[in-house]
Parts: sequence; C-alpha cells; structure tokens
Amino acid sequence: MPHDVDIHVGKRLRLRRTILGISQETIGNAIGVTFQQVQKYERGVNRMGSSRLYDFSKILTVPVSYFFEGLDGSQNASGVSEEAQSFEHDKMSSRETLEMMRAYYRITDPLVRKRVGDLIKSLADDKPVA
Repeated sequence: MPHDVDIHVGKRLRLRRTILGISQETIGNAIGVTFQQVQKYERGVNRMGSSRLYDFSKILTVPVSYFFEGLDGSQNASGVSEEAQSFEHDKMSSRETLEMMRAYYRITDPLVRKRVGDLIKSLADDKPVA
C-alpha cells in the first residue's frame, strides 16, 4: 500500500511534468528509467530515493522542496486548510487546466500574456463560482 507522502510526491511530479508538456517516456529516458517506472512513481506505488528526486527536480526545473509543498500540517503559510488545498490541487490536475496553462506559457510576448491573464481574471470576476 503506497504511503501518503509517496502519493503526494508522485502527484506533484505528474503535475509539473504535465504542465511542461513532457511525456513519461521522455522524462524516463532523461533519468534512465522506463516510462512504466515513471508511472509507478507518479502513482506513489514505487518510492523514490533522494537521488532520483534530485534528478526529477533538475529536469523539471524546480527545487526538491517543490515535491513536498502542501504536505505539512493542516494549513499552509497563507492559512489555507488541507481540504481547500486538496480541492485546489484537484482543479490544478485537470486536463483542461493543464492545457490552458501550457497554452498560456507558450505566449512569448509578456505584454500579451499579461493581457490574457487580465482578461481571464475580469471574466472570472463577473461569474459566480459553480
């Protein structure tokens, strides 16, 4: 049975990999494992050693601490409860959200990207949350 920490770390791995648009096969090849092994890491079935976690952090351009964000205590630094974090994480993991984030970051002009972000925020302010 996977440990909760391994599941959390795996979800964070999958989230970052998907946001960057990197396939399991590509990231597996980069660190010398099969895509099936990456799948097991992402599901928390197989536990990662510290050197493997370090390898993933370098490929995904995040600090090792990224994989543990949102794990400690019932509230994070901003006072958000674990339940709210879990709900937010579920929304962040959806295919629609990840596709939107990838598209947003492909906009190379910073001014255009800011305007798109402002547009989304203004539209969201006009609509009640469902």
